[in-house]
Amino acid sequence: MPERPTFLGRLTGAFDRLPIRTRLAVVSACLTFVILCAFAVTVGGLTVRRLRSDFNRQVEQTSRQLSTQLNVVIDPVTFRIAAIDPPLDDLPGVPEHSVIKLYTIGGALIAQTPSKNPPNIGSPQESASTVHGYRVDSQSAIVHVRGGGGTLGRVIVQYARPLSDVEATTARVKVLLLFGILAGSGFALLAGMMIARRAMAPIAELTSAAEQIARTRDPSLTVPQPKADDEVAELARTLESMLHELDVAHAETEAMLVRQRRFVADASHELRTPLTSVLANLELLADSLHGDQGEAASSALRSSRRMRRLVADLLLLARTDVGRVVTHEPCDLAQIVIEATAELGPVSTEHDISLDVRPAPVEASRDELHRLIINLLENALRHTPAGTEIRVKTAIDKDVAGGGVALLVVEDDGPGVPEELAATLFERFVRGAGDRGGSFGLGLAIVRAVAEAHGGSVSLEHTHGEAGNGSQPYGARFVVRLPLSGSDSSDLDDDGQHHRAPTQAIVD
Repeated sequence: MPERPTFLGRLTGAFDRLPIRTRLAVVSACLTFVILCAFAVTVGGLTVRRLRSDFNRQVEQTSRQLSTQLNVVIDPVTFRIAAIDPPLDDLPGVPEHSVIKLYTIGGALIAQTPSKNPPNIGSPQESASTVHGYRVDSQSAIVHVRGGGGTLGRVIVQYARPLSDVEATTARVKVLLLFGILAGSGFALLAGMMIARRAMAPIAELTSAAEQIARTRDPSLTVPQPKADDEVAELARTLESMLHELDVAHAETEAMLVRQRRFVADASHELRTPLTSVLANLELLADSLHGDQGEAASSALRSSRRMRRLVADLLLLARTDVGRVVTHEPCDLAQIVIEATAELGPVSTEHDISLDVRPAPVEASRDELHRLIINLLENALRHTPAGTEIRVKTAIDKDVAGGGVALLVVEDDGPGVPEELAATLFERFVRGAGDRGGSFGLGLAIVRAVAEAHGGSVSLEHTHGEAGNGSQPYGARFVVRLPLSGSDSSDLDDDGQHHRAPTQAIVD
């Protein structure tokens, strides 16, 4: 059972799938975030500690100042406080929300700042302390006798200030530091994106040039050279050198292929004359000899005829490879179908060939179209069992641009084309597993070569039915499309059909 990836593994995988510029910007922002966090923790801690220290010192200074500023006057008769100057609720320089209490030396409360809910800040302490959210400090003050009778003794002045005053300041400092961290990280991310985009610009140019070379298949194109002499420039020089070598190899290969094609075309052409002489002599021998000698001559005659067909096929393919154009003349595709079907009549006795042909005038080489139709019919005869039907149809259709297209359709009731063979069906020397005719694997390659040489195409389209068990498709359908003769394109109706009547026949 495969082990499930951890959260860190999934996160790492997701990060690796990001574009390089995004990863660079994210790493830059993360590093900036870590640095700013360390800076905020250090500087923020020092700042908060300094704020609290200053706050405590201010409390102590204010407490000492109060002990010297307060003038406490006692009535000598009643020993009660006659006056406090200045009043506790109107002391200059004392922050709001501060608390002042006066105690006797024995600890009895004798006065305090007016308040509906006076806070409990504890009894006077000898040193400063923190009590119930207040910073408290106590100092002694002199008590004066009313009427100028001198001093009577001392009282304890207890001064307290809420810690919320300094905590509000430290909170603002923390918020500012947090905002600075986030803003700095965001700025680092944007700056990282801009820097990464600029740094990756030479790579993007190289990618664009490589895409253009892949699209045009032209290795002679050059790649842009960066101004800086860095790793990207080294990559560009390497690509330039590779393209140069590929261009040289491509030119050498093309030259070699041209020489090979010309050799095949010339050799095939030169072989036709001696083969014709050999065939004529073998036909005379086959007619004049009897017995074993006659059978040997007939066998040689059959092999020579196969060789002539192979030479003709190679010559046709070589002619299309080197771009040699044969003379095109007006002809009727339907008439060529009828002639080719009649030619195959002696070898198609085990099949039924049905024709549904309509006139389809094209500008083409009559011999090459004849060979195209022969190859399609021989392919159907070779790959279908005896007793099945082969249907041949010609028609006229309209293409996307509104012009005329001549259609040739050959379909059968055979086992169909396997999926693994369909992709290479029109390649040279490709033979199906059920080939029972000893072909060379050039028939369908010639069909495609002839169709493309005439500005058309051939395709294997969907099967037309289901087998008896309802699970496997059967039958093959080949469709050849050729440009319709320009003089007959205007004779189409709205459905793309020609006005002339079709010809229907069945060849047994």
